[in-house]
Amino acid sequence: MNLPYQPNLPIHLLAACFNKTSATYKFYWFLSIISKVEAGVTTINKRDLFIEMIAHSWFTVNYFHISFGKQDKLQVAIDRIKTIEHIPVDAKRQQIINALLASGNKETFKHLQYFNSEVPHRFLSPWFNAADMLQAYQYSQALTNNCPYALHKDHIEINPNWIAYFQQNTRLLKDFCYWNLAMYLQAKNPNVPDIPNKLIKLPTRKDLNEQRKKYWNIVIQELGSVDCIYTNKALHIGDYAVEHFIPYAFVSHDLIWNLIPADRSFNCSKSDKLPIMQIHFEPFFQLQRNAVEVITAKFPNNRFLEEYLPLFPDFSPQYFNRDKFFEQIQPLVTIASNNGFEFML
Repeated sequence: MNLPYQPNLPIHLLAACFNKTSATYKFYWFLSIISKVEAGVTTINKRDLFIEMIAHSWFTVNYFHISFGKQDKLQVAIDRIKTIEHIPVDAKRQQIINALLASGNKETFKHLQYFNSEVPHRFLSPWFNAADMLQAYQYSQALTNNCPYALHKDHIEINPNWIAYFQQNTRLLKDFCYWNLAMYLQAKNPNVPDIPNKLIKLPTRKDLNEQRKKYWNIVIQELGSVDCIYTNKALHIGDYAVEHFIPYAFVSHDLIWNLIPADRSFNCSKSDKLPIMQIHFEPFFQLQRNAVEVITAKFPNNRFLEEYLPLFPDFSPQYFNRDKFFEQIQPLVTIASNNGFEFML
């Protein structure tokens, strides 16, 4: 993916900012700058940008549990600030920003201020040698090599030559930044699915009415009832929740092989906890197997059966093998656990 060309601007140097990165700081710093310039702000308080960095990465860290790497202090700052400021995991971006702008907590300020010595001057490395912070400030204030902003103690000033470019290409610049960030985080989380869709915001969860009406209701009607694998409560049509065996926040999809009926009250308390495989896999598999047999017999062209194909390319009831299914599910649970998802108690 390339940045839009602009005569008389060193676009290649802007693209080079994201080469050889060892932390997420530059990505979120640039996204924060673009958000401010998009809103018409060209003299920008650094603290406001550090707060934007926290807000931009909040869901990726707290909801999706994506690892930024051991050296990345942004993830550390988010974990501490969440506790210090009592900000909920599902807080909206503006709510996070407002809470941090209003905060007078010294520890919160310390976590935000850490990035002042790491990000603003280092981002300008493609334009000049920015290893020396004092020298970087001097070069930036002279707009050396047409760098995009001038550094000052508490704020930055966007280079007038760049303002129109940033404002006219906001969407493309954000897409470019998110694309590079996704590549960076995928390398840090090689087995985590769907990272690009875990970077922007908390998703709006779709209802599962189709899976309920056109799959599980058919199964329950045929069998009379099914038992919740967590509570053993008998479940009937109209009195159950459709839940993700492996949390949606990890798999980021609603494929039928990961969905089962469950006790409504238990489903609410389970949240994004992981199942305990030694306890829950066997009843999960049996429930899935029974469902496949019922649907295949009654409606062999049911479209939800196609969703088993990634796990069973030669899909049919006789190939719905317990060990093969376990081999697909267990690694996902392990990876999710390693990334911070908790097990059910």
